Amino acid sequence: MNSINFHKDLKLNGYSFSSNEDLLRYVKTISKDIALFLEEWFNDKDYIIVKTSGSSGVPKHIQLHKKLVVNSAKATSTYFELPSKTTALLCLPINYIAGKMMLVRSLTLGWHLDIGLISSSPLDRNDKTYDFSAMVPLQVENSLQNLHKIRKLIVGGGSISNLLLERLKKNTATQIYETYGMTETITHIAIKPIQSSVYSISKNSTSYFKTLPGVTIYKDIRNCLVIKAPEITKEVVFTNDVVNLISDNQFEWLGRFDNIINSGGIKLNPEYIERKIAKIISYRFFIASIFDKKLGEKVILVVECEKESFNKLNLNIFKELTKFETPKNTYFLKEFITTESGKIQRNKTLKLVCWR
Repeated sequence: MNSINFHKDLKLNGYSFSSNEDLLRYVKTISKDIALFLEEWFNDKDYIIVKTSGSSGVPKHIQLHKKLVVNSAKATSTYFELPSKTTALLCLPINYIAGKMMLVRSLTLGWHLDIGLISSSPLDRNDKTYDFSAMVPLQVENSLQNLHKIRKLIVGGGSISNLLLERLKKNTATQIYETYGMTETITHIAIKPIQSSVYSISKNSTSYFKTLPGVTIYKDIRNCLVIKAPEITKEVVFTNDVVNLISDNQFEWLGRFDNIINSGGIKLNPEYIERKIAKIISYRFFIASIFDKKLGEKVILVVECEKESFNKLNLNIFKELTKFETPKNTYFLKEFITTESGKIQRNKTLKLVCWR
């Protein structure tokens, strides 16, 4: 007997399906990876295996209970008011949680999902418009002229640069939200609207991250965020994200604890320094440190461009920094090492500097 484990209103690329088997037959003609995931989703096990991004370390595989994954899908639908028959675009790799969740939301809620081009410019050859989609910052940056094709857009998987943020604030056609989450929390557990005009729509009156209903947050002794979300994870999640708690459901993200630099006894947050100079540098860059005999660690700037191009800017890029924050050296690389989703792999990229 044919089984049905998806919402009756589900459509993929405009097609409806009468059974799991019918759906799988179609998906196998367009994507091996999506077919493999659906086979796992439809099997008798109560969990799926998901790979973490590896942006801050070695990628690992973890188990996520299917019931909790469904809860996460429903939470997104409720928060953003995305009912059945919502039109959505999948343009993220299905190998990671963000891509998987776009598919699970569609299966669970009966969305009309198009499986689009998985590229850094997913809207370039797409003339349709959609109610909802999810992208990483690189995709958003390459789609600025086409964002009007998306009514509601969530952006995650990496920090949004100040330059991109200022451009997105001027967008009036799309409601854009930055998300906070990770594989362990089944994507986002907190939302931050980017445009001030969206604050009231998103039930968020400030530009801080605000947790979804049912999520409890606090800080540990490192000032890192701790998450309790029983509807989407059975475990308390201890993160490495240094935060400033604004209230019991709002926080400001400051940076990664494992990126903190101890230079001559002064602890420095590289992400905080980056935000100070992000409006001035148009290239991809990050702040890091290398060994120094006197200071222990000295602050450096790593930029993805040719030295000659950078020097032509002729800007005093460090004028906003204190003497402790100011990089002692600047290094130039032709290309950063990134994850499949476009996150900069700082540690691996930094090794390219150290090996020079």
